[in-house]
Amino acid sequence: MDDYRKYLDPQTLAKVQNLDLAARQIVEGYVSGSHKSPFHGFSAEFAQHREYATGDDLRYVDWKVFAKSDRYYLKQYEAETNFTCYILLDCSESMRYRSENAALSKWEYARLVAAALSYVVIKQQDAAGLCTMNDRVLEFLRPSSQPNHLKQIYHTMEHTEPAGESGLGNVFHELAERITRRSLIIVISDLFDDIDKVMLGLKHFRHRKHDVSLLQVIDPAEQDFPFQEPVLFRGLENLPEQMAEPRSLKKAYQAEFEKFLSSVQRGCRDLKMDYALIRTDQQLDVALSAFLSNRRSRVGS
Repeated sequence: MDDYRKYLDPQTLAKVQNLDLAARQIVEGYVSGSHKSPFHGFSAEFAQHREYATGDDLRYVDWKVFAKSDRYYLKQYEAETNFTCYILLDCSESMRYRSENAALSKWEYARLVAAALSYVVIKQQDAAGLCTMNDRVLEFLRPSSQPNHLKQIYHTMEHTEPAGESGLGNVFHELAERITRRSLIIVISDLFDDIDKVMLGLKHFRHRKHDVSLLQVIDPAEQDFPFQEPVLFRGLENLPEQMAEPRSLKKAYQAEFEKFLSSVQRGCRDLKMDYALIRTDQQLDVALSAFLSNRRSRVGS
């Protein structure tokens, strides 16, 4: 395994308590491994087409338009000089879950992803903000591009413990009214909530012209359901305990869980949002690549 990859492994990151150090290792490892800026094209927004002229850079030809019109047109982008990113981090009680063989809980993993993204945004001299939430807004750090703002973001996450019930739909409506400037909104959550309400809240962001990305963090046991012996499932977010025979439930459970994931993915497609499913047993470069490569392809870089 390449040296850089040890900084992307959940087993290694579980031993790193300092978020500042962890974020640097994740980002520097990812950049070292990918040999390209992970946020290339992040601050560029498509503006318009113009007809090709001799000497223009062919990288910006829109080949889809050429296929339809048989004429060459270039994509023109306008750079946002003060690019702003809000990271919305779910800290409801369900994010505490960590299965027996997992190195990190969903909350610990989500925190690392948020730390890495914040680090990259601010390092490229754009502004990052953070909102922690369950059924209400807990902390709201307004975006800043100052390097010392990272310390405040990390401090907030380090001193937050997941608790309370989910109510993301209402929170998204509130934040869509509060965030007036068009921004990138990155939601990091397991989305264990009423999906119809969640999508209505995300639709509010899109109505406000925000660019929205959704990173859904799950524990591998939640998808694979590896349980064999009779087990007592302890409910989170005020749900009751339930004694169950896993082998008789596995097929039906997995069908329901995949249906849940499909509904989330379909909602993201309908709202034209970037989406990545992240399992806490994934290396961080896999998690980041799934998200960032989608963005690169969408902005045409």
